[in-house]
Amino acid sequence: MAHPNSPDTRSKILIAAATMLGEDPTARLTVRAVAAHAGVSTGSLRHFFPTQQLLLDTVVEGLQTVEIADDPMADTSKSPADRLEACLRVLLTSVGTGAAARENWIAMHDAYIASPTPDESGNTFLAMERLGIGRVERWLDVLRQEGVGIAVDLEQAARFLLTVVNGLALDRALPGASARIPFEERSLRLAVDAVLVAGAS
Repeated sequence: MAHPNSPDTRSKILIAAATMLGEDPTARLTVRAVAAHAGVSTGSLRHFFPTQQLLLDTVVEGLQTVEIADDPMADTSKSPADRLEACLRVLLTSVGTGAAARENWIAMHDAYIASPTPDESGNTFLAMERLGIGRVERWLDVLRQEGVGIAVDLEQAARFLLTVVNGLALDRALPGASARIPFEERSLRLAVDAVLVAGAS
């Protein structure tokens, strides 16, 4: 049996927290909730992660290294613009359409806007935002390393692209969204073209 302060316990805590976020991006990673999910005491969790912020930062850092299965950025037979657009579509597809998109936005609202404990939920939201920005920055960095020009710095470009994706995700939750879905492709392409230097398409 592992000692409560062993590295195995630390790994169990991180796996539990990452699993909670993977199953529900709006999950509150409170010390009690994560400790219960990991099957450890709150004291053991606090030994490794004295603050909730340290726990969140460590989980996000670990999740940054997780690769997306069938990452469109790996398909070098397509143009840089097509690859980046396909990557953004992966993010957009995760919210679903119609009722699924509405449920996603209701969950986000309840967790991050209507939350009775804004500090805790705010920390989780900011951690998830950092995760999303980091993922898009890595996609952009792959293109930059291949010699593709990026019109602005990577963080600014990533934030802009995520703003577009978030707007389209909200659009999917609104009435009549199915009629607007054909315009998503054009919107994503306009965003990609705004970020990549001309000639990357």
